[in-house]
Amino acid sequence: MRRAVCPGSFDPVTNGHLDIVARASHLFDEVVVAVGVNKSKSRLFTADERIEMLRTACEPFDNVTVDGFTGLLTDFCRERDIRTIVKGLRAVSDFDYELQMAQMNASLAEVETVFVPTSPEYSFLASSLVKEVATFGGDVSGLLPGFVHERLVARLALREPDGG
Repeated sequence: MRRAVCPGSFDPVTNGHLDIVARASHLFDEVVVAVGVNKSKSRLFTADERIEMLRTACEPFDNVTVDGFTGLLTDFCRERDIRTIVKGLRAVSDFDYELQMAQMNASLAEVETVFVPTSPEYSFLASSLVKEVATFGGDVSGLLPGFVHERLVARLALREPDGG
């Protein structure tokens, strides 16, 4: 069985993320979307919220599951007998960082990284940019699943005006 992992923070999950997951689901028998849980980083949504939103967003894909992980991705892969990491690339600038990460991961475990170029309509899309635009009232509704957009708007409405 060909198994792969699509890792990320997914804060929040975007249509660009889902494009990569959908395409990976056609290439592999099983795809695990792995949500990185780093307690030292401040996120808009908790790990549990991100996992729950991803599970809902990935329901159309029969061969996709969602799980969280802490620590090294390579340990997560080793524990689940996953030998392929799938990463989306938006631009050449992503490649430099992701190549270093792929080489480091390969030195730590028997994993290969497969790079999937982002579809052109999502080449500019990043969760951080979506959050920033939404914070200032920009319309990001076409960049996220509808239910994620609703949760993003609700979450931002609860935040104090100074971003706290």
